[in-house]
Amino acid sequence: MGEGTHRRAGRPSTKVLSRQAITDAALDVIEHGGYDAFTVAKLARALGVAPSALYNHVRSKQDVLLWVQEDLMTKVDVSGFGTEPWAVATRRWALSYRDVFARHAPLVPVIAVMPVAGAPRTLAVYEAVAAGFAEAGWPIGTIVPVVVALESFIFGSALDANAPADIFDTADLAGVSPVFTAAIDAFA
Repeated sequence: MGEGTHRRAGRPSTKVLSRQAITDAALDVIEHGGYDAFTVAKLARALGVAPSALYNHVRSKQDVLLWVQEDLMTKVDVSGFGTEPWAVATRRWALSYRDVFARHAPLVPVIAVMPVAGAPRTLAVYEAVAAGFAEAGWPIGTIVPVVVALESFIFGSALDANAPADIFDTADLAGVSPVFTAAIDAFA
């Protein structure tokens, strides 16, 4: 290329995309538009690249979601397993898990059903939890069902954290639900 000419087509001379940049942009697109609005084309626009540029890094939308899952799961605190009593470690894990997904509620229905195959960071979280349960004496055959039950509660709690404050306001129906209304009043 001669002096004074500018590169206009083809790949840029410096790397524009990285796994973390793609993951961060995907999280932003999903948080602002919801999972249903998330497309590779929309992600490419958010990154300022052509969709074909993304396919140099990922094979599919599912790959991007796997990266998102991996990123979020690394924020879940499993440090108490192996160092703290089981109940304390489990509480730390559950509260951390809930807090991470409360900040990313639109992803709960997506991540809750994503396979862990190809997700070593996610598997590391599950391994720490399973090892903690096993060390606490849980029979190996009960660990997965218990973790699934806890995750169901955690994911529901993460969604509930984003519910409107007046979700249980019985308003003009207080007369048909007096016990529930009294319970709400006592809770508030």
